[in-house]
Amino acid sequence: MLKKSLWLAALALLSLGALANEAVIRKSLSEKVPNFPKPDEVRPSPMQGLWEVRHGNEIRYTDGAGLFLIEGEMIDLKSRRNVTEDRIAKLNQIDFSILPLKDAIVWKNGNGKRRIAVFADPNCGYCKRLERSLQDVKDVTVYTFVVAILGGDSPDKSRAIWCAKDSTTVWRNWMLDGTAPPRVAAGSCDDSAIERNQAFARKYHVSATPAILFEDGIRVPGAINAEQLERRLQAAAK
Repeated sequence: MLKKSLWLAALALLSLGALANEAVIRKSLSEKVPNFPKPDEVRPSPMQGLWEVRHGNEIRYTDGAGLFLIEGEMIDLKSRRNVTEDRIAKLNQIDFSILPLKDAIVWKNGNGKRRIAVFADPNCGYCKRLERSLQDVKDVTVYTFVVAILGGDSPDKSRAIWCAKDSTTVWRNWMLDGTAPPRVAAGSCDDSAIERNQAFARKYHVSATPAILFEDGIRVPGAINAEQLERRLQAAAK
């Protein structure tokens, strides 16, 4: 009983120490770096004496007093593991079940039993490259959440594609063949799905396209090829 009490007391002291460090770090950073964004989280890093400072999915490190700020990746030399990269990958995970699939453009190859979600801008060159790679992936259903984040006429193209009678065909014709989507008269269509997609992207820090989400929650950025997509799909299935 005494040992348990001592253990609980020690745990409480450690928790108080961690809270004290967090408060000191937040105060120091706000004073010494006025433009530094307010951290979403401050916590001990895997390296003793170093603290992780997180804003969204951006990671930096500092000492326990918040006097030094380190930007870069932390590598565990024993396991050869990129600690920073692993942490960001975990932060970027999105539960596939919460995706608003009704707001997606959908198409499938084969039986479609495997699922991928993609956040894409119609003017994104890498999104077009990914779309071509997806054509070579078998037995997959692709949910594309159209977002207009690149400026220019991206909002107009996004709306025209979503409002088309057959949005799937119009999307693929544009992304694969460069066939421009038909014009849509203002007010003729409920295009609120585009704004919902962008709100979802902002909430989960999807700030670049393409962003690919697999059923295990792992998010992968960029235009990976068909072979890489297949490997990731097999990993997600496990």
